[in-house]
Amino acid sequence: MNNTYKSAGVDKEEGYKTVDKIKSAVAETHNKNVLNNLGSFGAFYEIGGYKNPVLVSGTDGVGTKLKIALDTKKYDSIGVDCFAMCANDILCHGAKPLFFLDYLACGKLDADVAAEIVLGMVNACKDNECALIGGETAEMPGMYQPGDYDVAGFCVGIVEKDQIIDGSKIKTGDKIIALPSSGFHSNGFSLVRKIFPNFEEEFEGKPLYETLLVPTKLYYKDVFKLKENVEISGIAHITGGGLIENVPRIIPNGLCARIDTSKIQIPNVMLELEKRGNIERMEMFGTFNMGVGMVIVVDESLAEKALSLIEDAYLVGEIVENEEKIQLI
Repeated sequence: MNNTYKSAGVDKEEGYKTVDKIKSAVAETHNKNVLNNLGSFGAFYEIGGYKNPVLVSGTDGVGTKLKIALDTKKYDSIGVDCFAMCANDILCHGAKPLFFLDYLACGKLDADVAAEIVLGMVNACKDNECALIGGETAEMPGMYQPGDYDVAGFCVGIVEKDQIIDGSKIKTGDKIIALPSSGFHSNGFSLVRKIFPNFEEEFEGKPLYETLLVPTKLYYKDVFKLKENVEISGIAHITGGGLIENVPRIIPNGLCARIDTSKIQIPNVMLELEKRGNIERMEMFGTFNMGVGMVIVVDESLAEKALSLIEDAYLVGEIVENEEKIQLI
């Protein structure tokens, strides 16, 4: 018997089927700036209409949240997570997402599974007015077991140089606004899976995995609504490391974000995790978003207007003089 690529564990035909399943949906994310179709060696995106444009890029994956999706065979939200983790990062600098590329690796490709994951990305891209212009699917037997997948993405956005948000304008007296998360988002799932080993158990009247797999919230529309109406001094995306590690990234030296934890609306599933795992509260705040997906810093005089623009936003603190950069009180 002659050896073939398929006999080594790589089925090219399954890859072709994947492309066929996603091609028309991916094309729906394209606009006049996309100059080529899926299948080219490189993806082309034309930039116009900016005076002094700066490209802002971000890359990320889904982490071990993917394990819950694979074990429960619920793949539709994971693509949203992948896109959101990248796009929300570049939003912190006021960048509008332009295009996104994905990378999907597996042990044995299943076209239906791969298509479902990518279609989640398609829906997220549409929601963010962003084009999915390329990607890569890698079937790697021996590196991954059959049924295993890993997902990562890469997002490029754009912002006028004089409109970059980097935290440098943050000053004493500024107010800190919380934008709620939709749950754990895509961080801390190694600990989540340790404390909640049975994803099928009932939680608040439904299988626990449904709560755990709620996708990362997309903040593009909220952030740009704010950006168009008030001056934003700083934005932090609350991912791995929680408020404790992410908020200080935007705070200038000599200043401190003082956050009142009693005002934070912690999701019930996180409180249950904390209780069941006997986890200290500060460990929770240093691992999970605790219900705050994004933090916005604005001048005190603009806080009321900012809050009126975003339905579920609320005040959680203010900027004070201190060398610590963050205080949770």
